[in-house]
Amino acid sequence: MVHKAISVSLQGVHYNKSSGNPKALFAASRGKRPRNSLLTVGVNKYSRSQVIAKRALYKRKPAGAVAVCPAAANKTVEVKGAKNGGSRVIAAAKAPRFYAAEDVALPKKNRKHAGVAKLRNTIVPGTVLILLAGRYRGKRVVFLKQLESGLLLVSGPFKVNGVPLKRVNQAYVIATSTKVELDASKIDAQLNDAYFARPKATKKAATEEAFFEGEKKKEPLAENKVALQKATDKVILEAVNKVEHLRQYLSAKFSLSKGQAPHALQF
Repeated sequence: MVHKAISVSLQGVHYNKSSGNPKALFAASRGKRPRNSLLTVGVNKYSRSQVIAKRALYKRKPAGAVAVCPAAANKTVEVKGAKNGGSRVIAAAKAPRFYAAEDVALPKKNRKHAGVAKLRNTIVPGTVLILLAGRYRGKRVVFLKQLESGLLLVSGPFKVNGVPLKRVNQAYVIATSTKVELDASKIDAQLNDAYFARPKATKKAATEEAFFEGEKKKEPLAENKVALQKATDKVILEAVNKVEHLRQYLSAKFSLSKGQAPHALQF
């Protein structure tokens, strides 16, 4: 009895039994699928150690380090002249002609470049935000625009909850689903990063009279900044008053009760 090669066809995959491994048939029919899959965004079905066990990576022998040939310290150069020996051995790299007398610390190279943070898609002009840090933490504010530095320009408004025009980092705010219909064209163009820059204080020589004066008097806010705060609050309040109970919502402070988890809340 003569055994001949048997051809098997499965889902369009042809396999010759006389030559090859039967596992190739099932691997080809299954396709290249990853062993690990996502249960949800950022959460895998199997852990890193479980994937290593499934792939049997512990059976593989670690590859040895690739041998690196060290560069030759010297090299031979041809020297002309009958009485010069014909060749000479010299250093492969020339030594520096100048050596520092003292060790000077050199700054470490930094290839990182500061960029503007991308605005979260849940934050748009008019969105009500909850501040999580700083002097006004727990207060609700209205987002106006993103400045060139990447910081968010917000206001309470000041007349409602006492939060003035200020800049905040979007990492320290919670964006709520409550929004106010703001007219962006009415927001003054003067509100930029330069508006919040503090003037440089002139240093004066310390005197005995200044030492006994005690605490320095607090300087009042500039009149132009007070007027700009009132003008901005007016624009926000026009939109806030159109929504019932929104003024009371902005004046209320955010807090968590016992047993409440912030990640389980829907804002």
